[in-house]
Amino acid sequence: MNLLTHIVAAEEDEVVAIGESLRPTDEWSGIERRGIDTAKIVMLHTLLTNDDFDLACALYEPLYIGSEGAVVLKLANSVTEKLAMLDEEALAQVAEELAATAEFEMEGWPEDDIQSMIMDLADLAQLASAQEQALFVWMHPLFT
Repeated sequence: MNLLTHIVAAEEDEVVAIGESLRPTDEWSGIERRGIDTAKIVMLHTLLTNDDFDLACALYEPLYIGSEGAVVLKLANSVTEKLAMLDEEALAQVAEELAATAEFEMEGWPEDDIQSMIMDLADLAQLASAQEQALFVWMHPLFT
């Protein structure tokens, strides 16, 4: 199953509105990518924080599950803060390490796409930090 994923900067109390949105990036600042699932988010978390994978998994329980299949997670504050503070060289290193993980390798993600995603996420994290918002991950299955 393929996923459409939107990662948006929003207020903590907007989880339900994000979950009920058909295209969150039309309503909030954010990025859209296909194929980013919970395992990839958890892997990004572990690379940025050095937290244990199992501990990181526990942080990503859905905050919202919609009847149409949409799921909303909150990116851990520590991940948002780290993304916002890393320089371009450090972000490139994170992208390189992420590209080497099974979660991305098995699906054949090009390293350039991962690099672009990390840079866009860092920009979004900076925006969220400046506006005292959180980053939320909206995932919806694409049925083909």
